[in-house]
Amino acid sequence: MKGRRSSSDSSSSSKTKKPQYSKFTQQELSACKPILTPGYVIGIFIIVGVIFIPVGIISLFASENVVEIVDRYDEGCIPPNYSDDMLAYIQNSDTNKTCTRSLKATKLMKSPVYIYYQLDNFYQNHRRYVKSRNDKQLWSKKHEDETKNCAPEATSNGLSIVPCGLIAWSLFNDSYGFSIKNKMVKVSKKNIAWESDKKHKFGSDVYPKNFQNGVLIGGGKLNSSIPLSKQEALIVWMRTAALPTFRKLYGRIESDIQANDSVTVIIENNYNTYSFGGKKKLVLSTTTWIGGKNDFLGIAYITVGGLCLFLAISFILVYVVMPRPLGDPAFLSWNRHPAGHQI
Repeated sequence: MKGRRSSSDSSSSSKTKKPQYSKFTQQELSACKPILTPGYVIGIFIIVGVIFIPVGIISLFASENVVEIVDRYDEGCIPPNYSDDMLAYIQNSDTNKTCTRSLKATKLMKSPVYIYYQLDNFYQNHRRYVKSRNDKQLWSKKHEDETKNCAPEATSNGLSIVPCGLIAWSLFNDSYGFSIKNKMVKVSKKNIAWESDKKHKFGSDVYPKNFQNGVLIGGGKLNSSIPLSKQEALIVWMRTAALPTFRKLYGRIESDIQANDSVTVIIENNYNTYSFGGKKKLVLSTTTWIGGKNDFLGIAYITVGGLCLFLAISFILVYVVMPRPLGDPAFLSWNRHPAGHQI
């Protein structure tokens, strides 16, 4: 009997579900539990304020050094006889879409001068629009017939469209030519797309096929002899924007634009934004270490820093005017309201 009991005890002990002891499982690891005393809180707010406010001022100063020219041309490029029906103008293939605009540089614009097109009220972030592409098809030639999620721009005349989907179909196709003092200015369109997109998302063996051959033409056309990995305007367009107002890089001017220079722009106004109340703008901009013109970042830093300093000063005044000992049990609810602990 004793032998049986000992064997059963050993077997039960070997099958126990008790976890192996460790400081981690028993929550006995050493931990830092700081007590947020008034001094610590005030000190943290002061440090944040002292750091954030100078960073915000420097960011605003850098943003102010950016020279930017913005010209809205979608309405200015409409002939007077089509001013009441702009949609008819853009949809009529016989109308002259060439438009001349004159821009003036108020300050010296050092090279490179970046050229952007800006669209307003264009919802590239719409769920169906964002999904209307096939990444496998864009990357590899062996998947060129894969058009899942691309409807209604998946096939045309029974053949697969490459690249398929609404994003590629609606490719921006306005063009710009620049001249200063009657001399043409060269625009570089190389290296305007992300290097990671060119190397890992768009294949060097994938060529446009059956693109914009349907009844309804959406936007620009593609050169069927150039692989998608080298069609950087398409790659830039395919990186969809998160907000309905966005800018996309068109190219770069590699020479300085002097102050008070008049820049003549020849625009081919082809892209239809009139059917949905959109706007088109041409943007010329320089950059600084912070990037393009962006006052929000500097304002945000100054606002947060100022708020922290305000709270620090407020806490100092409260601590001086109405001091109280740390951890005073008199402030516990059952000590302040001993009869039934009611508040």
